[in-house]
Amino acid sequence: MKMYNRILLIGSLIAGLSMALASCDKTITEPLRVAYTPVSVDEKAGTWKTYVLTSPADVTLTAPSATSSAAYQAELADLKTKSATLSQEQQEAVVYWGTGAVYRWNEIARELAARYNVPPAANADGRYPIPDAANPLADPKFPFANPPYTARALAYLTVAQYDALVSAWNYKYQYKRAAPSKVDASIRVALPASALPAYPSEDAVVAAASYTVLKAMFPGEVPFLDAKLAEHQNSRLWAGMNVASDLAAGMDLGSQVAAKVMARAKTDGMSAANNQTLTAGMIDAAKSRGLTEIWASQETPVRAPMLPNYGAVLNWNFDAATKVKLRPVAPPAIGSAEFTTALDELKAISKNQTREQARIANYWSDGAGSYTPPGHWMRKAANAANEARYSEVRMARTLALLGTALMDAGICCWDTKFFYYYPRPQQYGVKTTVGLPNFPSYTSGHSTFSAAAAVVLGSIFPDRADEFWQQAQEASDSRVYGMIHYRFDCTAGLTCGKNIGSYAIERGKADRSGL
Repeated sequence: MKMYNRILLIGSLIAGLSMALASCDKTITEPLRVAYTPVSVDEKAGTWKTYVLTSPADVTLTAPSATSSAAYQAELADLKTKSATLSQEQQEAVVYWGTGAVYRWNEIARELAARYNVPPAANADGRYPIPDAANPLADPKFPFANPPYTARALAYLTVAQYDALVSAWNYKYQYKRAAPSKVDASIRVALPASALPAYPSEDAVVAAASYTVLKAMFPGEVPFLDAKLAEHQNSRLWAGMNVASDLAAGMDLGSQVAAKVMARAKTDGMSAANNQTLTAGMIDAAKSRGLTEIWASQETPVRAPMLPNYGAVLNWNFDAATKVKLRPVAPPAIGSAEFTTALDELKAISKNQTREQARIANYWSDGAGSYTPPGHWMRKAANAANEARYSEVRMARTLALLGTALMDAGICCWDTKFFYYYPRPQQYGVKTTVGLPNFPSYTSGHSTFSAAAAVVLGSIFPDRADEFWQQAQEASDSRVYGMIHYRFDCTAGLTCGKNIGSYAIERGKADRSGL
């Protein structure tokens, strides 16, 4: 009877939500994603290699009460009350969060990135004010979630989720406290039950880790994040999946791990990424290497370059010396035959852009108001892991490998851009159809991000490797079709991105996950 009731609840909720979504929005192209039973609980994940933690035991967790204890029995009684009868709103929360903690919190992060991906406008004095982290809701809002910022936010989020879950798996199998419905079969569960030990709650671990990172990255969104955190925790009670002490332990563990992860963030060099005093030296150095014309802002009033020192931020999967080795060779000399050929290609597209070229340029533009190229690829990865029915910890591993590769790609690309300081096609009369980035041309960020993402995802999902690479190639081509990059910007970006992704792949092969 319990399983029958659970199936009826989930089925009716999915049907109701599907009808509601269909009646409100005719543009949905993705399936409604709901809870599933993972193909594996990855019971050995407590031994996997972490990023920031030196071992899963770097953070501590007290032993749980025995399931026979009076304290635990009281928690069971409370859980029965909370899960017995649910309102429509509570049922919808159960279905939403039942899709997966990692999946949903990454979705929330992308939503925030899109919300804050708005470049500051000029004020009456013709200056562009800088967003203030101490006053995040003032105009302009903090942060400006441009591609480098978003890549970094997603990297720290996914690393915190992954490290926290590896530690959680360690303690789950150390204490082996069963799920409430395994202890008391009369508890009504609204989601698929698994053999995974319940203490600490993996959902609470992810929720606490994600909350800690996202409130630091988006400090103006604390009330929004508070509400999401509370709803997520309550959904586990409403679904009959965890008792209160499972959740409390998960919150404690996730918070401890996230604090260690964010300690790294405070010292990774991001605070100096927008140091505009360095640009004069960068320009002089580029000229000394033979550059005859430098990149210059084409906006009115002139806007300072975006994050000129982001290339000095700390990498994840290789060191600073390797970053220099990964830097592409110099672009063609201005006025050379190769430069002229590339410029002529853009001029020809400008005169005769096809519908298909315009579609590709716009689909991959990922400009202001979007969650940027890193968010675009993170969404693809989350959906692929969901479709593969990964456990929470394996999904977190997938996204951490991608997240760190994307941040590495952004760092290397920005290092290259401000090393060469190469002018954009717009300085030679070419008009773009997809917005004008405020930083040098060589190399293409879209190409670097996309190639790194495609090779990482192709390694994790080998049967889809060709699909991901074709998408990366299209993303790269989109910058030519949008007349925002020379072809050689994109070709060099793809090559560099592939090399960056290979370092994440090597890390993944050595993390003891079996993939």
